[in-house]
Amino acid sequence: MNRFRRLRKTQALRDLVAETRLSVKELIYPMFVIEGEDIKEPIPSMPGVFRWSLDRMDEILSEVAASGISGILLFGIPGTKDAVGSSAYDPDGIVQRVIRQIKAKYPNLIVIADICLCEYTDHGHCGLIGEDHATILNDETLPLLTKMAVTCVQAGADMVAPSDMMDGDVAAIRAGLDAAGFESTPIMGYSAKYASAYYGPFRDAAGSAPCFVDRRSYQMDTRNGKEGIREVENDIEMGADIVMVKPALAFLDVLKEVSEMTDYPIACYNVSGEYAMVKAASANGWIDERRIVTENLTAMKRAGASIIITYHALDVAQWLKEEQA
Repeated sequence: MNRFRRLRKTQALRDLVAETRLSVKELIYPMFVIEGEDIKEPIPSMPGVFRWSLDRMDEILSEVAASGISGILLFGIPGTKDAVGSSAYDPDGIVQRVIRQIKAKYPNLIVIADICLCEYTDHGHCGLIGEDHATILNDETLPLLTKMAVTCVQAGADMVAPSDMMDGDVAAIRAGLDAAGFESTPIMGYSAKYASAYYGPFRDAAGSAPCFVDRRSYQMDTRNGKEGIREVENDIEMGADIVMVKPALAFLDVLKEVSEMTDYPIACYNVSGEYAMVKAASANGWIDERRIVTENLTAMKRAGASIIITYHALDVAQWLKEEQA
């Protein structure tokens, strides 16, 4: 008998020689926070995921803290929007207030603030737009992203994650944080972020769909793998402490190449469309959700991710506890 087959004979033997293992500490749970009171609003395209108001956050935060996962990634949904996304960098904005409350009650939970204007602008783009309503004003956007990052860290965020894909964002934010006395605050760059159709449910959840054209002029072409590597190298040169590939499943090849070209920590984002497809197929009885999710996340880690951002995080944490019991 082949010796590898002998090692697959029982589950105990398979576990003993497993090359890749998931850990609850590698997981980050994305959360949507919204202005208002007494809100726990389900997101139809993302079963099990909700928009939370500040006064009901403890319902989910207590579960997150008990799960053992390392932290959360916050996305804000403001009460008002304008052309310049002013509520994004308001020191008393929704995300800034949520961060203060979380760190007061759960000081050991890592809080990562997503830095982008798309949820806060009335046009839904990640940067300012020109008078022609077609041009993204890259350089004019950078000071606003920097201001948002600084106000989030002042509120208590442990890390910032610029998802905007503006050229020079990481460098601008690094300089701004350093100038404000936050030299030790790390930046997780959305380094290789593709203009993907997998983001559809997220845009419903965050209310951030662009009102005109799309984001392909500043997010990456899904056909380009080598460009993703160059974007990662660029973020590292600008001062990113962690790099990311997003989405995860359709870009495992890029994730693998990134892992081979750098020893920096690598995150991947198991995005909303990937989550929604699994949930829909599971609800119809077509797949085994637990096995599919475990297989997907294991593939991400096997490809080189050391951090996995996923809406499945709480379920996976529970499954891992059950396996260890």
